[in-house]
Amino acid sequence: MALSLLSFSACKGGYSFTGASIPVGAKTISVATFPNYATTVNPQLSQKLTDDLRNLFSSQTSLNVVNGSADMEISGEITSYTTRAAALSANDEVSMNRLSITIKVKFVNNKDHDADFEQSFTRYRDYNAQLNFSSVESSLMAEIVSELCDDVFNKSVVNW
Repeated sequence: MALSLLSFSACKGGYSFTGASIPVGAKTISVATFPNYATTVNPQLSQKLTDDLRNLFSSQTSLNVVNGSADMEISGEITSYTTRAAALSANDEVSMNRLSITIKVKFVNNKDHDADFEQSFTRYRDYNAQLNFSSVESSLMAEIVSELCDDVFNKSVVNW
């Protein structure tokens, strides 16, 4: 047990039980509002994505979420929000539709610029085509946003 504790303290950067690896000296992170440049705009998506990302970093790391310049900075945009047919039934009718959301993210680590990245992330959910999209949109969006936030978090601070 003592050996494993020593190995954690010998690692470069900080450690948390969430698996986050925060560079030594990093105390702050900023998450800029993600503007929505998708052709189809869900008016709640930008705020939900931004708030959920801020909450994830606040709850899962020791970093303080701030506005403006920070030790680590996340910015980006929503580039796609689409729904389309995903599967056909035996008689060639649409049986499943797919909601897809794509975001483009820029991460700047001012304590270790080797960790900087720019990357797009896409997640989707399929739903029964017989359902009215407006009746399932909110829950589908929430599930997708949660996965997108996990993707950004993992790429930013989880170095397994």
